[in-house]
Amino acid sequence: MRRRSVSSVLLASSLVVAACGGDDDDGDLAAATTTAAPGTTVAAPAGDVAPLTGLPQADAGRRARIALVVKLDNAPKGRPQSGINQADVVVVEKVEDGITRLFTIFQTNDADPVGPVRSARSTDVALVTPLNRPLFAYAGTNAAFQALVNAAPLVDVGFNKASGDYRRQSGRPAPYNLFSNTSALVKRAPEGSKAPPALFTYRAAGQAAGGDAAGSVHVEYRGKNVTTRVDYAWDAAAGGWKRSQDGTPHVDSAGAQVTPENLVVQFVTYRDTGQRDASGAVVDEAELVGQGEAWVFSDGKVVKGRWSKPTAEAVTAYTDAAGAPVGLTPGTTWVELTPVGAGQVT
Repeated sequence: MRRRSVSSVLLASSLVVAACGGDDDDGDLAAATTTAAPGTTVAAPAGDVAPLTGLPQADAGRRARIALVVKLDNAPKGRPQSGINQADVVVVEKVEDGITRLFTIFQTNDADPVGPVRSARSTDVALVTPLNRPLFAYAGTNAAFQALVNAAPLVDVGFNKASGDYRRQSGRPAPYNLFSNTSALVKRAPEGSKAPPALFTYRAAGQAAGGDAAGSVHVEYRGKNVTTRVDYAWDAAAGGWKRSQDGTPHVDSAGAQVTPENLVVQFVTYRDTGQRDASGAVVDEAELVGQGEAWVFSDGKVVKGRWSKPTAEAVTAYTDAAGAPVGLTPGTTWVELTPVGAGQVT
């Protein structure tokens, strides 16, 4: 696949949208356009740490491994998921109404199984673009969004390209029963694949976290018919932020609660893509090129600062009030792409 600028991809997709609608794996989408800004590619860092966690990684081959993105369902019928606690980074994105999905990034660990795998959205294009052409696993999408995926800087290992690496899991209703495994998908990496760049700045050993004490945070994804309510509570013994959703601990299929070392609440504007799901709800896209408010939670503290991403290719920077990078605890990180004004520290 040739690398093309995001701006040219999006222009092409707008022409596709004008001509056709198409269906995703759920048959829930109609027609859309989207926009983003071009930029420059970032390089993967050197060193003996894993780029996405900042943790020591002695295995040079593992450090150099390509990133794998898997789109996972996060609606009530899609939980509990498999593999979410093995991901290095998880980005929570609003998709339609008040429903969210998970953009999970694997590089350090593997997960077998991982799922339920669901469809791609236009927000994914800006998220994959800085990752050095990652593998992208998903369960189809509509014609307009497929045009974006086809032209994006990624390696397509979705269900339609790699169906042999997917299976339907018994005991779950469709479409919440499609699973894969990361080991099989990573084997599809093309020769010359590169590791992803570091997405965050990590504190050195013994360096204290900055910011103010924070016990918990609440965010909401509001829609016309659905509101997803998310809470994180600091657990000093576990060294992480325990996640709950809609009043229930968010656990994986093994019963382990999601407890990342770091949490980033990135306040973004969601725009109407022009698409509608089967219920008529707006299908959203997060505006990720630009800047805005960000709360970075680490080691029981919060730094209220800013996020900035000047181009689609740029890695998002998280800075404090003085403009200095915020240091995270080496480990896993969840990023909540929270609508502006929908968060509260408690």
